[in-house]
Amino acid sequence: MNILSAIIVFENLHEVRRLCHWGPIIALTVIAVCSSMAILDSIIWYWPLDTTGGSINFIMLINWTVLILYNYFNAMFVGPGYIPLGWKPENQQDTMYLQFCRVCQGYKAPRSHHCRKCNRCVMKMDHHCPWINNCCGHLNHAYFTTFLLLAPLGCTHAAFIFIMTMYTQLYDRISFGWSSVKIDMSAARRIYHPIMPFSVASFAATLFALGLALGTTIAVGMLFFIQIKVIMRNKTSIEVWIEEKAKDRIQYYQTGEEFIFPYDLGSRWENFKQVFTWSGTPEGDGIEWPVNEKCHQHTLTIEQLKQKADKRVRSVQYRVVEDYNGACCPLRKGFNTFLRTPCTEEPRIQLSKGETIFATRGTKWWMYGDKVLDEEHTKAGVRVRGWFPRRCVEKCLYDSANNTSASEEKKDK
Repeated sequence: MNILSAIIVFENLHEVRRLCHWGPIIALTVIAVCSSMAILDSIIWYWPLDTTGGSINFIMLINWTVLILYNYFNAMFVGPGYIPLGWKPENQQDTMYLQFCRVCQGYKAPRSHHCRKCNRCVMKMDHHCPWINNCCGHLNHAYFTTFLLLAPLGCTHAAFIFIMTMYTQLYDRISFGWSSVKIDMSAARRIYHPIMPFSVASFAATLFALGLALGTTIAVGMLFFIQIKVIMRNKTSIEVWIEEKAKDRIQYYQTGEEFIFPYDLGSRWENFKQVFTWSGTPEGDGIEWPVNEKCHQHTLTIEQLKQKADKRVRSVQYRVVEDYNGACCPLRKGFNTFLRTPCTEEPRIQLSKGETIFATRGTKWWMYGDKVLDEEHTKAGVRVRGWFPRRCVEKCLYDSANNTSASEEKKDK
């Protein structure tokens, strides 16, 4: 009982709820299908265990599965690390360089961002990943990236097993009318009697698993290269976007500033070591970070404040002219609106005729913005923002985005 108590921390059992989400269910199903089919195909039809190669192949398949699941569950359950609720910097003067989060009732530390899904300010937030149903951030960035590396490698091995199984088992059966396909399979064929015949159902299951393995290899492999690219520069996906907006802001206003990303240490190896360590625990406490000698701890947060101010200046006021129920793909708002819905987990917001919206970005058919709320909700820190169809609003004839009261309503958390 003592051993069991040491393994299971009862106060953290609520984290198991993260498994009850479409992302982990699909991810674990793909892992289970590819792993189990690769093991069955190799043992029964392609590479039996009574051979040295078959035994090594079996051990490798088990090894891939264990390593993939280990890093997957660590990425999910270790989590990104959260800024303590009500956090304030030790030096009170530093608060002027930081954003205040009304939900967490504290300041956002450098590199942290508030996640709507997790409802907390996340340390060094990269993104919220639906496949692990958690954020990727400071503490689990290495586990997540290692999972992105191992999954394509394991699926590549499994795909090889699937292809060779079908290739060897169908060699004497493939026929198209009067002509037969003749392929030299002398090197791949083995003289042994399989435990069970390779039936149509077996072929269908192997072909299905092959499709999953190839799709996972391509999709997850691309994500790995994206992640390793930003890690080598000691950035996150969000910080890449912030840096791009910083350059656009400087160019738009012709300020003559030079923005230097503060966390790039100048060496890819040094940047790499900020995430990957032998202990598995990343460098730093998630609040203070090593920075470039030309920068300081709040270089990035000051730039974020400038971008927030610029965002308020550039926002455009719209008036709602059509009701909208917040549906992801509304059928009654036009064919293009239905087809061109934003591919994002960001929320859609309900609209009622006569309401006011401050739009900050958009596409041809959709817009994203903040709904103007009454004074009571504004003081309570309530904020309603998200996507809505462009046809539901019309631009106001006057610009009150710079109005003092409107600016107060649009303050960030």
